[in-house]
Amino acid sequence: MAQTDQGVVIVDQHAAHERLLHEKLKHQLEADGVKRQALLLPEVVEVGEDGARRLTQRAAELADMGLVLEPFGLGAVVVRETPALLGEADIQGLVRDLADELAEMGDHLSLKEKVEEVCGTLACHTSVRAGRRLTVEEMNALLRQMEATPHSGQCNHGRPTYVELKLADIERLFGRR
Repeated sequence: MAQTDQGVVIVDQHAAHERLLHEKLKHQLEADGVKRQALLLPEVVEVGEDGARRLTQRAAELADMGLVLEPFGLGAVVVRETPALLGEADIQGLVRDLADELAEMGDHLSLKEKVEEVCGTLACHTSVRAGRRLTVEEMNALLRQMEATPHSGQCNHGRPTYVELKLADIERLFGRR
């Protein structure tokens, strides 16, 4: 929650951060590729035979987005690198969701649309969670980034990232107008 000259703004921190990460990933991908962070301990993720096949077929595209993985036995992949800007991600959940999304997408989406979907999944899994207490500095940074980021008023799923209550609206709520 933040105060403005005209009232207050209530921010959905998860949705807002998800949108910001999504836009950063897209920008990095368009500019010079997503910077990657090697994992100290590669992580093995069980995704079933079909999931592993789908992921390894798209390994080059995923690597362009900062996620480096390779087959690991029957029905699993090993993740060696992740997008650096995502920090500590839920790698297990992320890779499983990507395998599911690739199954749902099939071949009917263009590469650009697939990239959008994968960027959205990466961003969702690594954005701050609702209910996590942010420091004042983190809140301010989130608000400043929202001001500077296109489309920050909506999350990747089309929901609003914030609502604004004008002073007049608040006064009306308390029967003052």
